[in-house]
This record gives sequence, structure tokens and C-alpha cells, in this order.
Amino acid sequence: MLLSHPRLGQTRNDLLAGTVVALALIPEAIAFSILAGVDPKVGLYASFSIAVITALAGGRPGMISAATGAMALVMIGLVKEHGLQYLLAATVLTGVLQILAGLFKLGALMRFVSRSVITGFVNALAILIFMAQMPELIGAPWLVYGLVAAGLVIIYGFPHLTRAVPSPLICIIALTAAAVYFGLDVRTVGDMGELPDSLPVFLLPDVPLNWDTLRIIFPVSATLAVVGLLESLLTAAIVDDLTDTSSNKNRECLGQGAANIATGFLGGMAGCAMIGQSVINVKSGGRGRLSCFAAGLILLLMVVYGSPWVKQIPMAALVAVMIMVSIGTFSWSSIKNLRSYPKSSSTVMIATVIVTLGTHDLAMGVLTGVLLSALFFARKVGQVLHVSSSLEEASGTRAYVVTGQVFFASADDFVSRFDFRELVERVRIDVSRSHFWDLSAVGAFDRVVLKFRREGTDVDVIGLNEASATLVERLGVQDKPEKVAELMGH
Repeated sequence: MLLSHPRLGQTRNDLLAGTVVALALIPEAIAFSILAGVDPKVGLYASFSIAVITALAGGRPGMISAATGAMALVMIGLVKEHGLQYLLAATVLTGVLQILAGLFKLGALMRFVSRSVITGFVNALAILIFMAQMPELIGAPWLVYGLVAAGLVIIYGFPHLTRAVPSPLICIIALTAAAVYFGLDVRTVGDMGELPDSLPVFLLPDVPLNWDTLRIIFPVSATLAVVGLLESLLTAAIVDDLTDTSSNKNRECLGQGAANIATGFLGGMAGCAMIGQSVINVKSGGRGRLSCFAAGLILLLMVVYGSPWVKQIPMAALVAVMIMVSIGTFSWSSIKNLRSYPKSSSTVMIATVIVTLGTHDLAMGVLTGVLLSALFFARKVGQVLHVSSSLEEASGTRAYVVTGQVFFASADDFVSRFDFRELVERVRIDVSRSHFWDLSAVGAFDRVVLKFRREGTDVDVIGLNEASATLVERLGVQDKPEKVAELMGH
């Protein structure tokens, strides 16, 4: 009855999920290596190293990190022009930059990524995962389609019998056994490239340690660091939602950085978190760091010591698993909610998907979504500005009350709310219900005060909060005659 103990049960789930992930990682690591223009073992060693070290260094529990396509795309030019050794050096520098990001707590910037951006990122990635399976399906013999269909039936049907073993693992084992037993002539993992036959060893990148090397690798490393952290932190947020738990984003930056530094010294390429594999892991029952550790370790043992068996896995089995991931990753409710959600949110989501698919660059898609979110937010907040006024006939004073936020998007609207041609002796502006945020806001405030004074009207400003007062005192010109003269002179 020991297996009924919660911890032992979770250990079993993590090990089984890690095995499924390891099998799915092998062809992807090989494919990403080919994409980057390096030997398949570079991607395989990287997937082993990054998975194991992120698990040990405190990466997000249940999240899988390894060599990825998004990172491979950034490496192509460097490998083509300077070779593998410079890529290894760039990988080490990428890790250093990511550790600095963690130390400076840049992971907190994730709070600026809206839910619409994350949904767009997820949907785009689901589509990219599905499209990545097309080379295995287009022009393939009917037998491949039959195996993929059989694999999907197993994946979605087996859980109705039992959930003790992940259905994707059953799919891979069953289709491999069938292909070997019946001698089916289908494409296998072995056709993807030569698998390594030895364990990775520690080595220093063979590059000159000078400024020229830094000039060559730094731009690539900086891009890799940004893309890697962006994809890792977004994946962590998705796994947070899938498991109803939270994670430390700054710790994730440190873990990813440590993994990439070690990977560069072990002959591997830079990597980051993988949303597809993370979804496979979570849906297969993986919840702890053990699942990621097991995925990396099992991958290495399989490709080095079990390559005769691994080579016989039909690609159709892995295609079925990845189609399941694509279907499970896509947020189908986002399509249904397009009409009911605010147009700005839907626009951000759709734009993130379109840009990501158009560029095949997840970072560019997310950046587009973040910028659009910021613009829509600024526009919305800028419209929430109200200026009321009343005339105190006894004293001849026009009293204005400003309510809302004054910043670059609302500065012109703020100025337009005042009547500078009205003949009154005094104007009182109550800003106790408002806040001035930036240089544009201070400039608008100065324009209002100076325009009234130019018409011979006395101006009293009341209720300026401490933060706004500090900004106005530092940047404003209304109470600085020399600055006013300079401004009027221009």
C-alpha cells in the first residue's frame, strides 16, 4: 500500500511524465539542432543539461526547459558566420545576462504582460506546434495518417480506462511495437539524425578571449537572453494557471541563467522553457521538479545507451502527441469570447497571434501585444479626466476642480478644459483629486497657469499632492521667471 502514499504517488507521476517528455524531446532537439546549423548532439546535450540544471537550480515545478526553436532561430547567423565554438561562448554569456536579470529582479516585469497577450502567445504557439508537424504529414503515405489517427485514439481514449499511466506514453510504446512487429516502412526518430554515443564532457569554448569575440557574441547573447526569459516567464505563467499554483519569476531567471552557463561548457546550445513540453508534462501528471530532472536524465540515457530502441520510434507517434499538445494548448474559449470581450483586448490577442505567426518570432509577437496593451490602456485612462467649474460671483473667482490622471495621453485634453478668455479676477484650481505623472503633464499644467496669468488673472493652485508637487517643482517653469522668459522668447 506504499504506492498510495501521496508523495510516492506524485514521484511515480513525475517519473512517468518525465519519460513521456523525454521521448518527445528527442526529435525536437534534433530538429532544432538542424535548424541552428549544428550537429544533433548539440541540441540533445543542451536538452539534457538545461532540464536537469533548471530542476536543481529551482526552476518552476512542472515546467520543462530544454533546447527550443525560438532560440535556434536566433543562432543561425552566428553559427553560419563564426561556427559552433562562438555559439558555445554566446550560450555562456546568455546565461550570465539572465542571471543578472534575476539579480536585478527583472522577472517582476511580467506583471506588465496582460492576459490578452498571454492568450495570444498561447494560441500562436499552439498553431506553430501544429504547423511544425506538417513536414511529417504532407506527402506522407497513408500508413502515416493511419498511425497518427491511431495514436490520437489512444491518447484520448486510454484515460477512460485508467489514468495510472500517461496516455501519450502508451501511444508511443504501442505504435513503436506495432511498427517493429509488422515491419512498417515509416519515418522514425533514427531518420532525423545521428544520436550521440557518449556522455557530454566539460570543455571551454575555443574562442579568443578579447573584445572582438565579445563584439561578435554580445548582440546574439542579448537577444537569446531576452527571448529565453520572455518565453520562460510566459510559460511559467501558463503553468501557474494550469496547476493553480504560483512561481517565483526572478528565481526562474536565475535558474535559466545557471542552466545556460553550464550548457555552454558541456557543448550544448542555449535554451529556455518549452510550453509544448510543459503542457505534455502537466497533462501527464508531472507537477514537481523531479519530472523535469527525469526528462533530462532519461533523454540522455536513452540516446546514449538505448539508441537502438529510440531510433525505432515512428515519428507518427510523436506527431500524434504534439497534435494533442496543440489542441490542448489552444485557448478555444478565446474564439467564443471575441464578441463579448472588449474590442481592445480582442485586438491585442489577435495582433499577438498574427505577428507571431508572420515572423515566427514569439518575442516579436509578445512585444507587439505589450505595446498595443500599453497604448489602449493609455487611451482609456487618458479619457478618464474630468474638470468641473463654478463661478463664485461674490469674489469674482472661477473655481475649477480636476479629477483624474494627467499624463502624456491626457495632457492636451487637460488644457482644453479651461476657458482662458473669461474675464475673471481670480482662478482657483483644485487638483486634490488628480495626479500629475510626467513631463507632458507638468508642461500642460504650466501652460494653463501661464495662459491665465497672461490674461491678467491671478491663479491659486490647491490640493497638489506631494509626488505631483515634487515633479512640478523640479520640472515646472511657472514660478521660475527666467524659465518663463526663455519659454516666451521661443
